[in-house]
Order: sequence, then C-alpha cells, then structure tokens
Amino acid sequence: MAVVPAQKPLRGERSMFSSSDDNAMMKRILETHAPDGRDIDARPLLQIIEDIFKRAAPGSIQGAKAQADALDDKAFHSGLIDMLELLSYTISRISCEISCKCSGGGDAHATTVAICNILSSYSWDAKVVLAIAAFAVNYGEFWLVAQLYATNPLAKGLAILKQLPEITEYAESLKPKFEALSNLIAAMLKVTKCIVGFKELPSQYITPDTPELVTANSHIPIAVYWTIRSIVACASQIMGLIGMGHEYTASTTEAWELSSLAHKVNNIYSHLEKQLNFCYQHIEEKRHVEAFMTLVRLFETIHVDNIKILKALICGKEDPLPLFHCPTKQRANIDVLRRKNVLLFISDLELSRDELSMLEQMFTEARNHPERPESQYEVVWLPVLDRTITWNDTKRKQFEALQQQMPWYSVYEPFQLDPAVIRYIKEVWHFNKKALLVVLDPQGRVANPNAIHMMWIWGSVAFPFTSTREEALWKEESWRIELLADAIDQNLFTWITEGKYICLYGGEDMDWVRKFTVALRSVAQAAKIQLEMLYVGTSNPREKVKKNNAAIVAEKLSYVLPDPMLIWFFWVRLESMWYSKVQHGKSVENDTIMQEIMTMLSFDGSDQGWAVIMKGTMGTTEMARAKGDTILQALNEFDAWKEKVGATGFVPALNQHLSDNRTPHHCNRLILPGTAGSIPEKVVCAECGRAMEKFLMYRCCTD
Repeated sequence: MAVVPAQKPLRGERSMFSSSDDNAMMKRILETHAPDGRDIDARPLLQIIEDIFKRAAPGSIQGAKAQADALDDKAFHSGLIDMLELLSYTISRISCEISCKCSGGGDAHATTVAICNILSSYSWDAKVVLAIAAFAVNYGEFWLVAQLYATNPLAKGLAILKQLPEITEYAESLKPKFEALSNLIAAMLKVTKCIVGFKELPSQYITPDTPELVTANSHIPIAVYWTIRSIVACASQIMGLIGMGHEYTASTTEAWELSSLAHKVNNIYSHLEKQLNFCYQHIEEKRHVEAFMTLVRLFETIHVDNIKILKALICGKEDPLPLFHCPTKQRANIDVLRRKNVLLFISDLELSRDELSMLEQMFTEARNHPERPESQYEVVWLPVLDRTITWNDTKRKQFEALQQQMPWYSVYEPFQLDPAVIRYIKEVWHFNKKALLVVLDPQGRVANPNAIHMMWIWGSVAFPFTSTREEALWKEESWRIELLADAIDQNLFTWITEGKYICLYGGEDMDWVRKFTVALRSVAQAAKIQLEMLYVGTSNPREKVKKNNAAIVAEKLSYVLPDPMLIWFFWVRLESMWYSKVQHGKSVENDTIMQEIMTMLSFDGSDQGWAVIMKGTMGTTEMARAKGDTILQALNEFDAWKEKVGATGFVPALNQHLSDNRTPHHCNRLILPGTAGSIPEKVVCAECGRAMEKFLMYRCCTD
C-alpha cells in the first residue's frame, strides 16, 4: 500500500496540496462528483457510527466481554430506519469494495477513487458519512469476533476459520498498531463531523457566497478524499490480520504509516475547524444584529402589556422561570410582572454597597406601605457581565452575595441576558459601569431611561418615575434645608421645628474644622442665636473622614453623620440633582437651584473646608455659604458686621459681609463622575458666571 508521508503543517490559506501530482489526483476526484440533489440527515447516522467505534476500541477487549448496554433507542427513530433502508445497499456495496480491495493489498488511491465513484451522486458530507459507515461495519464485525472469542463458541469458530490471531495473546506487540488505528479513526471522525457541521449551517444567516464558506467549500473535497483514503488504510491494516493466525508478526512500519496519515488528517481538521468557527462567528454576528433590531422594533411598537418586552429582555433561552425572587429564593415566571411598573436595576458586579443598601432601604420602606400609590412598582436586577472575563467561583459568589442582599427580583442566571440585550442596554440606555434604573410602564414603554437620580433625590415619592413627574417635582422645589439635606440625620427635623440655625460643613482638614467650629460657636453665642452644626465630610468618605468623625465626637465639636453611607448619600444626592437639572436643560445661568448645587459641588472639589449656614425654619431659602478660609475670616471679623444682625438677621448680615469682602481671585473646581450622566460642553462658575475650563481627572479613592 502506498502511503503518503506526513507533510508540514499548513500555513494561512495555502492549498492542502502542494505538488502537481496532488492537484492531478484532486482533479480526478472532482470528476467523480455528480450530485443529483439527494440529501441525508447525517447526525443520527453519525451517532451510530461513533458508538460502534467507541465500543470496538482495542481497550474494550480486556476481559473479553461485550458491553451489555444498548444504543439509545432515540437513535432508531422512524426517520433513521427509513433512511437506512434506502442507504443500506450503498453502505453494503462500499463495505464489500473495502473488503475486497484492501484484503488483496490493492492501490490505496485507486480504491479511494472507486469508492468516490460509488458515491458520485451524493453531496460531499453524505459521501464521507456513508464511507465511514461502511468502514464501521467491517471494523465492528472484526472487533465483535475478537471481543467474544474467549466466551462465545460461535465467535471462536469464526475466528478459527478466518485464522484471526488471538488478540489478547498478541496484545503487547499489536499495541502500537492499535493506538495508531485509534488515533487515525479519531481524526477521521473529527473531520467528518466538521464537514457535516458546514452542511448544517443555517442558510438564513450564511449564504454560499459568504467568504468564510467559500474558502471552506474549496477545501471540503480534499478533506473528503483524505478521509476516505484513511478509511482504506485502516481497513487494509485490519484485513491484514485476517488469515495470519499464529504466524502473525507486527510491523512498526504499519503503525508509522497510520500515524503519518493521522498527522495529515489532523492538519486538515485544524484548517476546517478554523473556517467553521469563522462561519459560526459570522452567523452569531448576523443573529446578534437581528436580535438587536428586533429589540429596537419592539420598543417602537405599542403593546397591550409589558410581557413581550420583558420576555425579549430577560427570557433569552425561553426559560419558563427566568426570574429569581431574592428574599424567598424562589424562581418565578415573568407573569408576576404583567401590567406593573417595572424598574430595571442595571449594574455590573462591582456595585457599590452604599448604593445597593440605600436602594434597598427605599424599596423596603415603600413595601411597608403597600396601599400607597408610590409603592406600586417592582424592581428586577439585570446584571451586565463581561463575557471576556473568566467566570470562576469567586465571581459566582460575588453574584450570589449581591442577590442575597436584594429585596426584589433578579434574573436567575448571571449570563442570562442575550448579547443583543447587553448591546441595547449599552448603546440605547447608555450603561457604562454606573448603575441605571430604567423605568418600564405597564405597557412596556420606557417611561424614564434612568430614574436613579429621581430615586436618590425624592425616593419612592417620585413614582411613577417619569420625566414628566421629575419636572413637576422640580417645580415644587426651592433651595432649602429639606432639599439639601433630606433625612440624612434625624436631628435636622427637630432643629427645623425648633427654629434653630443649622450649619452643615465639610472638608478633610481637621485643623480648619477645630478653628471653624470654635469660631462659629463663639459668634453664635455673641449673636444670641441657637445654632447646631453637622459635619458631612466629603463625597469620598475615606479613612481620613472617619478619623475626623471620631475626633469631632471625642472633642465635642459638633454632630457628625456616624454612618459613612449617609455621608456618601448626601453627596450622591447633590450629584443627582445636578444631572437631573442638566437632563431638563437647566444651567447656572437660568436656574437658581442649579447655581447652589454647583456651589456645593465646587466646595467638595476644593482642598479646603466649607460651610453652609441657614435658619432652620420650614421652607426658608436663606443661606450663607463660603469656602473654609473665607467663612473663617468672616467669623473672625464678626465685630465688623454684628450691628447688622439685629436689623437684617444673622444669615443676611453674614451674606452681606461675605459679598462686600469677596476677592476677585478665586479657583473653583467641579468634580463629577464622568459615567454618571451626560456632561454638558459648557459649565459656568457659580461664583463669577464665567465659563469654567474643562479638564480630565483620574482619581484613586485610597488614602
């Protein structure tokens, strides 16, 4: 038998044949190809073939007992039986061709061409499957006799007549040949399944003129040829054992010939697999675009309820129970959300604990009063995960830990969202790490692409969280202590009720804090006003702020916010006010509240302390505010303006002094998280009204 030596691995798109002889040989094979349109379902046939090769593996003869379990009955469905009735003659004919030609030591190429002639009317995938099925018949019969030789008299009689050597007796000398046979058969099966894989590609997503498929189709005939040629080589080695009896002598050359063919067939497989993966990628991209556009159209269509929209977003795999109710740890059907206002809580796994805890408190508080209109909504967590990052136990535990903390619904599986849904969330709803609350009304329409700012500012009072509701709430607001501080400290409402003056102050400089609190307390005593102070730290309550809190309490300088989450919440509400105003087209030039918000955020962006002082009367808008050195200087100069306190009041008198002594030189910085919302091109200084310069800042939050 002439066996082609192993060749060097293929490079790029080079042809699998490099010599003129090979090309001529390939031309001869192509001449045998005259398909008449007949088609076969190769998968169930391949299942039987694979099972035969698995059970006929040389290792399975140890113990000389056949496995009793049968093939899965599903393999024998009526369609397969009908198909095999039509194909049995062809399979038998090829099997005879292999037996006759290979037992006589005929030319391998000539035998391969003869088999191709028998299969001329079939497609390439059908050719290779039918050829390997015919070989499986011969191979299976050989090993059936070999396996049953020691236990079945019929098998023993057949083995004697065939002069088949006792395999167990020659196991050691035959081992290299059987290993080479197994490796080549495995390579043949991989190529066969790959060719069938090309045939099964969905035509609605990939057409014959697609470049990836064009390249593959040009090499499939080559792959079919070498697979059939390998079948001939394997059959020759098996037939060589028949009739040898006890005179059999193993040859290392035979094992080498099989190994060199396995090397070539594996090279062919590697190339085909690469092209098949390109095709899968092409199909996935097409499906992705189709799914994305379907989602776009769904959101543009009017629906009776929200179920169709929610299914498209959440039920990517048609799971009947896609939701997970976190408090009860029970799976749920999508119908629990039918005709309800649904808030889609969208985040990655790096979700801030403060953020989650505050949302949890607001949701739980709303649930405690189910009769209220503002309690009529559900929340569903949609985790947006990076599929390029390796998913491990640590990541899963992180996912489950977040689920356990949530009092609402979540998707059941971490990667449940379809890639098209992830794309929609990022491109249409502009998700970029910062958590979103997308509001869907009972008909599935987007009522608000991000209600997180409304939730931080007003909580569940903002229900139903629409842009119209947001605008209406702003019309009712004014710059007052209730808006600025909300309910961050229970003492605030007591102080307001008692009509005390209230000072909120912050910054990290503890030396300034001591000087300021002592000076303000002294001025309050001199002005005969009742005043309380509350330290609110900075927007990034780091270790230094915690130490300041401890020092302020120990030295009895003022009240503090004991929970760092409350400090975080104070500042995130201010940022949310800024973004909410920006979304409604407001700016420092045309909105008073915007001016005050900008001033507060500028204070936080500076390196020094700051203070806001106001009269704690319900609804009052009188406030005095300044940076650390400025307010401290004004307090130290109290004698210069104390006369005006009796005539105009403490806050107006302080404001007048600050205005009269304002320095023309100042530097305000506004620091905002860049992913929290849209950033306007122009921002003016809240102090002087001039356009501020824009810089890009990267800040690490460690001390």
